[in-house]
Amino acid sequence: MRIVLVGPPGAGKGTQAAFLAKNLGIPHISTGDLFRANISQGTELGKQAKAYMDAGKLVPDEVTIGMAKDRMEQPDAANGFLLDGFPRNVSQAEALDEMLKAEGMKLDAVLDLEVPEDEVVKRIAGRRICRNDSSHVFHVTYKQPKKEGVCDVCGGELYQRDDDSEDTVRTRLEVYHTQTEPIIDYYAAQGLVVTISALGKVEEVTGRAMEALKSKVGDK
Repeated sequence: MRIVLVGPPGAGKGTQAAFLAKNLGIPHISTGDLFRANISQGTELGKQAKAYMDAGKLVPDEVTIGMAKDRMEQPDAANGFLLDGFPRNVSQAEALDEMLKAEGMKLDAVLDLEVPEDEVVKRIAGRRICRNDSSHVFHVTYKQPKKEGVCDVCGGELYQRDDDSEDTVRTRLEVYHTQTEPIIDYYAAQGLVVTISALGKVEEVTGRAMEALKSKVGDK
C-alpha cells in the first residue's frame, strides 16, 4: 500500500504515521528523517541540503525529491510506504507521480487529517518543552505537569519554543494553506483522497484512519 499523509501542523501526522506504518507493515518515510539521514551520512544530496539550510534558504524541490526517490527505492519499501511531509506542494506531487509511473506503480490513497484551525493553535501554542531534554513534552491543557513550569521527569524548566507561539503557528498554517493544501485538490481529482477527523485520542484517530484506508483500497 502506497499512502501519502496530509494535514496541517499540529494534526498529529508524525504520531499517526508511526502507528499506521506499523499496522500496515510498511516503512514510514518522513521528510525530517530523510534530511537528517542524508546530512548525517554525508550523501551528495545531504551536502546540498545542508548548504541551503546553513545559508537560511529553503531546500529546492529537486533535492527533496531526490532524497525521497532514493528512500523509496530501498528494499523495505518494495511493497509500499507511507509518506509524511512529502510531497509538500503540487510540483513535488507531480514529480512523485512521474517517479511512480516510471516504475509502473501508483499511489493507493491520500489520507487527509482534518483539524479545525483553532484546535491546531491550541495544540501547538500550549506545548511546553523541557530545557534539559526536548523529548519531555507537556501541554498546558492536555498534559499538565504536576508542578507548573517544571518537568515531571527530571525537574528541568519547561518553556515554550519560539516557533510554538500563536503568531508563528498562524503563519505556519498560512504557509500550509498556500503551499501544501492545494495537493489535496490535486489528488482529489485522481480520486485518491480520504478525509478523516484527527480529533480525539490517538488510538481513536488511528482506528478511524485504518477503517478509512481499508474502505478505500481494500486489503492490499
